[in-house]
Amino acid sequence: MFIGEGPGKDEDQQGRPFVGKAGELLDKMIGGIGFKREQVYIANVVKCRPPDNRTPTPQESQTCLGYLKRQIELIDPGVIVTLGATPLRELLGIQTGITKVRGSWQRLELHRAIPVMPTFHPAYVLRQYTNEVRGAVWADLKAARAWLEEHP
Repeated sequence: MFIGEGPGKDEDQQGRPFVGKAGELLDKMIGGIGFKREQVYIANVVKCRPPDNRTPTPQESQTCLGYLKRQIELIDPGVIVTLGATPLRELLGIQTGITKVRGSWQRLELHRAIPVMPTFHPAYVLRQYTNEVRGAVWADLKAARAWLEEHP
């Protein structure tokens, strides 16, 4: 399961998460670890687009958090990959920036303990398209895939 921040303009218009340029990159990321988009579940912290595509406020996030947690319970993923700082902060309560936390396993306690791999948001990767950033995301995704293989 992949969890992002919230829908952008394209996502809001189509009613699907990650359909713009960041979505195209996410599809490539998912494919890189041997999955098709149809084999994973993609969600966002907030379910509607904040004005001017800004970061959701804590109040907006909290309004949608129960819905997201219910999605997680129903999907019951083997591992969650959080995309960017917002899902890390709102879902796990981690205030540390994504740059310091990405690549280090976390755990979400819901109906059971679910391993969480934080990584950079695809939109950030597009803005900071460096070997270092791409390599970091690739390492995070490979770790998530390895977890699934070791814990079928």
